[in-house]
Amino acid sequence: MNEFKKDIQSKTNDIIDSGLGFGLSFLFFFVIFFIGVIFSIFS
Repeated sequence: MNEFKKDIQSKTNDIIDSGLGFGLSFLFFFVIFFIGVIFSIFS
């Protein structure tokens, strides 16, 4: 048997981790875009 399957570091589901990573990166870039729009409106 594969020795890495015996000692799993994270027992969470991968789809939750990938969805969380996508959501947080989307939120980060949306905040940067929103700050740019605010500066564009006020200048």
